[in-house]
Amino acid sequence: MNLDEKLKKLRQLIKEKESLVVAFSGGVDSSIIAKIAHEELGNNSVAVTIDSDTFSRRELELSKQIAGEIGIAHQIIRASELTDYNFVQNRADRCYFCKKEEIRGLKVVATQYGFKHIAFGVNVSDFSEHRPGIQALNEEGFSQPLVEAGIGKDIMACLAKEIGLSNYNLPSTTCLASRIPYGNPITAEKLVQVEKAESFLYSLGIIQSRVRNYGDLARIEVYENEIDRVVENRKEILSRLKDAGFTYVTLDLEGYRSGSMNEVL
Repeated sequence: MNLDEKLKKLRQLIKEKESLVVAFSGGVDSSIIAKIAHEELGNNSVAVTIDSDTFSRRELELSKQIAGEIGIAHQIIRASELTDYNFVQNRADRCYFCKKEEIRGLKVVATQYGFKHIAFGVNVSDFSEHRPGIQALNEEGFSQPLVEAGIGKDIMACLAKEIGLSNYNLPSTTCLASRIPYGNPITAEKLVQVEKAESFLYSLGIIQSRVRNYGDLARIEVYENEIDRVVENRKEILSRLKDAGFTYVTLDLEGYRSGSMNEVL
């Protein structure tokens, strides 16, 4: 199917739900679902953002902005994965327990609104990566309309642009916990360190970064074409990351790649 055919199928899948809670991060995938849900279902749709310890303040503000642009009802609920021992231990199945916490909050909202379905922005490309959170969704039987419509990362930006989303070219985002190596316990302090470091890199105009937290050491990943910018601002970056609590700061010469922490698996 071409782009238009996949978009048509996606609209039909969402329309058939009649009422829908959208798990909404403000990223491209969930924004596509929220946009179409609002267009097809109107007031029978709501976007829900889980404001947790692993969700950056910048992404929270973005979710508010994009929901406002779409016009969909937007609800923010507070949750904390740090109360879950299984999550904090940071095993390779960490995301399963994180998703379970998110699901509990979404179910509460669905009950409040009397809505029948809950949808997540999983796409077909996600199945080629280590995504234990998908198992949690499958156990609940939640909707994955992008998967059902056969939509993957290859056309995501084009589809988002086609339906008028301003964040169509937004780089992929993941929770802050993904910066901490498996087996190293997740703490609020480590998450704050990462957020401060990445926020500073963003302020320098670096579009996409990951600051991997190895305790005393920070490993910076950026796109290859932005490595020079990191080097040019080396002294300032070093100062700010040390202020954030790191003793050593390194630059990964391989550059940013999604899921680099999974290379050890």
